[in-house]
Order: sequence, then C-alpha cells, then structure tokens
Amino acid sequence: MRKLILALMLAALAGPLVAQTSPQVSNDLTVNMSPQQYRICNERPARPTWMDEINPREAYKAAALMELYEIRAWEEIAESGDCSCETRFPAWDSSDGEYHERYAGLSQAEHSAFRRDWIEVRKQLEPSVRTICEAQGNW
Repeated sequence: MRKLILALMLAALAGPLVAQTSPQVSNDLTVNMSPQQYRICNERPARPTWMDEINPREAYKAAALMELYEIRAWEEIAESGDCSCETRFPAWDSSDGEYHERYAGLSQAEHSAFRRDWIEVRKQLEPSVRTICEAQGNW
C-alpha cells in the first residue's frame, strides 16, 4: 500500500513539472516561405522550376540534374582553384542544358547508372575541392 501511495505522490508532483517543460504545440500549419538560409553562400541561383514541379515518379530526373550540377561546379573549382560563391554555385543554365540534351530522355535505370558514375567522379574530386574551399572559407 505504501508503494502505491508513494507512486501516486510522485506522479502528482511530476505532472506539473512535465507540463512546464513540454514544448508548446501549435495548430498553425502555415508553410513558411521565407528564403532558406545556408551556412555559406546564401545568394544561390534558383533551381530550374521544372525540378520543383516534377511528378514524384520522375524525381530521379531532378536528382540526376542536381548531381550533374554539383559535378560541373566541382570540376570548375578543381580546375581554376577558385571556390567563390559564383564558382561553387553557378547558374543552372549550363547543367540544365547539358542534362536536357544528353540525359533527359533516358530511362530511370540509365539515370541511376549515370548517377553512380557521377558519384565516383565526385568522390575523386572531393579532396582537392575540399582543400581549396576550406582555404577560402566556403566548405
């Protein structure tokens, strides 16, 4: 009986403490459309609109373009030794044009194969790009 009374007393004392430390719950489901803030280079060019409007079943196309975009930027960084925001995050036009010209009509399996190849290229570029960008404060 003593254990039961002791357990009830603890529960009664802990209740207000838990209520005070619980995060506030809100019914506000408004989407915050403020621009995303990044750790570096907040003035990034906007992605092509088709990437945001694509059917979820074709999201692999947007993922492939993002991979290609990063590879092309990293190749430029490694080649020029410049990791400024304009080099690290260039306009999407060139990568988007290359993607539509060479890859857009391929199957999902072919996209996956190209992405695997691009990931390998990125892994090989990373050490030199990281060194350059860390030295310039953009990693």
